[in-house]
Amino acid sequence: MDIIIVGGGAAGCFAAVHAARSGKSVLVIEKNRELGRKLRITGKGRCNVTNNCTSRELMENIPVNPQFLYSAFSAFDSSDTMAFFEELGVPLKTERGNRVFPVSDNANDIADALSAEMKRLGVKIHRGEVTEILTEDGVCVGVRTGEKIFHSRSVLIACGGASYPGTGSDGSGFRLARQAGHTVTEIKPSLVPLGSPDTFCRELTGLSLRNVTLTVYQGKKSVFSELGEMLFTHTGISGPLVLSASSHMRDDPASCHAEIDLKPGLTPEQLDARILGDFAENQNRDLVNGIRKLLPAAMIPVTVRLAGIPADMKVNSITKEQRRSLAKIIKAFPVKISGFRPIAEAIITSGGVSVKEISPKTMESKLVQGLYFAGEVIDADAYTGGFNLQIAFSTAYAAAMNM
Repeated sequence: MDIIIVGGGAAGCFAAVHAARSGKSVLVIEKNRELGRKLRITGKGRCNVTNNCTSRELMENIPVNPQFLYSAFSAFDSSDTMAFFEELGVPLKTERGNRVFPVSDNANDIADALSAEMKRLGVKIHRGEVTEILTEDGVCVGVRTGEKIFHSRSVLIACGGASYPGTGSDGSGFRLARQAGHTVTEIKPSLVPLGSPDTFCRELTGLSLRNVTLTVYQGKKSVFSELGEMLFTHTGISGPLVLSASSHMRDDPASCHAEIDLKPGLTPEQLDARILGDFAENQNRDLVNGIRKLLPAAMIPVTVRLAGIPADMKVNSITKEQRRSLAKIIKAFPVKISGFRPIAEAIITSGGVSVKEISPKTMESKLVQGLYFAGEVIDADAYTGGFNLQIAFSTAYAAAMNM
């Protein structure tokens, strides 16, 4: 074969299509029974395929090694990604935050379109796992899968990071890169749920909050604050807001704490007036029953407890200080953070093959001629919003065009 691609995920399939369109014979080696396994579950199964923004905005949403991606984005940006999939017959739509999804809201349409195009172009698929990159005198000459050897002029490692190992993204690309002499930076989870020692998280397990503002502080400094959705789990907090926040917590996550504004649409004064109104309607009721219209039912006992007010206290007995304490908790519901959840629960891997050892224009190894990298295996990751898939597509395109 002219080209062997290790990994049939987003980056691998994308590179296969573009290399095959250039007239090259391509073999994709994939350990899963179906292509694009992780791609099919991204964005809750909807697939946030890219972000409809400029190359400069792409760079602004990549906290790790954005400059390395400048050439790749210049050659193939989000508008090119959108044109590519619509050309394959997958109509797209742009939603809040410029996030781009298939109109069908079905991630399988993206993966199936890539798979069908690969089949049309004659890309060959081999089911197996690459155990070794073969080199001779500093030149890549092929790969080994168990007892089989496949020879080629170029090899692309595009088998993902270490998150969602059940999809095949199990860190094998890092092992192959190290075996070829490359440096792999520290591997950490990104876009990952957060653990909390607070016992009320277990009490609130499964509760989803919409239109709340999550703010994460490191010490007194705010490192993230955004309006959206989140949820409580038996181990802490998760959901879109939390995943986004985790990628801003680059240092020690256990040194951070979170606050949730449960009523971001109300000023403190408006909230106080709202509470007084509810109190007026429920004068003789217990406090937990007197604010049923204000908060989700599951949150009321926890919120009242954190405010330091007895749950069975009558509304007509609540003091002004107690009312202020209640409002304070509602505007800044506190959640302690113990750290990131395990990398297996992360959407993205932070860390990977050192960009110092990869050519930014071609994605070719600077150490081994004919060896290329694309996608999550590279030490470059972004915030949530379609940016990470765009990294996969842009680096895959650069590699394909240069292979």
